Amino acid sequence: VWVSMKTVFFPIVICVMLWYWRRVKLLLRSPTLLEYMLLALGCALTFLNLPLEYLTLTFDMPFMLLLSDIRQGVFYGVLLSFWLVFAGEHLMIQDGDQRNGLKCYWRHLSAVVVGCLSLFVFDMCERGVQLRNPFFSIWVSDVGAKLALSFIILAGVSAGFYLLFLTYMIWRVFMNINIKRCALPSMSSARRLHYEGVIYRFKFLMIATLLCASLTVIGFILGQVAEGQWKWDEDLEIETTSAFFTGVYGMWNIYIIALLCLYAPSHKKWPVENNDQNTGEEIEFARLSTESNEMLSLTAFARKTATD
Repeated sequence: VWVSMKTVFFPIVICVMLWYWRRVKLLLRSPTLLEYMLLALGCALTFLNLPLEYLTLTFDMPFMLLLSDIRQGVFYGVLLSFWLVFAGEHLMIQDGDQRNGLKCYWRHLSAVVVGCLSLFVFDMCERGVQLRNPFFSIWVSDVGAKLALSFIILAGVSAGFYLLFLTYMIWRVFMNINIKRCALPSMSSARRLHYEGVIYRFKFLMIATLLCASLTVIGFILGQVAEGQWKWDEDLEIETTSAFFTGVYGMWNIYIIALLCLYAPSHKKWPVENNDQNTGEEIEFARLSTESNEMLSLTAFARKTATD
């Protein structure tokens, strides 16, 4: 099932990503941080979708399990980093010259990097050694089993804290946008309708983000729990767990494809309005982007609150 899904999603994601980046490069400005992060997320998903399993039909690839774990780890790292930047860009975490860089997010992203490196080291302790000794297991010795179990518990707790922190950031984004909506009645009808439509779409996207993050964290914890010999065979629910993982994998692809489509510049032209009517709102929304990307214009709309 996974190989067939990878075969279907791999060319689709590549086509959508190339279409997205082509529209971004058509703009007269340099890409924003959010656009770069979306491109990185699309590349990570493409790396995960690459159906390398077909090569095992011809070649002997004993490192396939390790490579699969590395690909999933890279995707986890980019996805978790993207969500932090995605929420932070709508909270005006960055200021001034740092507005289009990752420097202001180093505290958030360093925790993700440390967690991914820890997972990589833990994986190499078993998968890496199994390349030379296929019968090796870290769960055989008492010390190894205790260390592995402690690491799994710590990883699950860390994933739970990440989800709580991301939920808090998304809640702040909602509060930020609700406060700024008070300025909509003073705007012209065309621009007010424009922002109201984008806000409704954005709220739906943020709820989908929170749902996707919740299922991802649950899937990660279930994946860690399923590892190891301390879970007895009679307690395993392979059908349920496999179905859940397959659903989460499909959700990742649909979610990221939707992001690439929604944040792709549309190159729409704003309607020409009376200059006197626009004067007040141009002062109020001086930093608002009236360019091609509707969702990025909402990013500027949300960030304006912190500036005020």
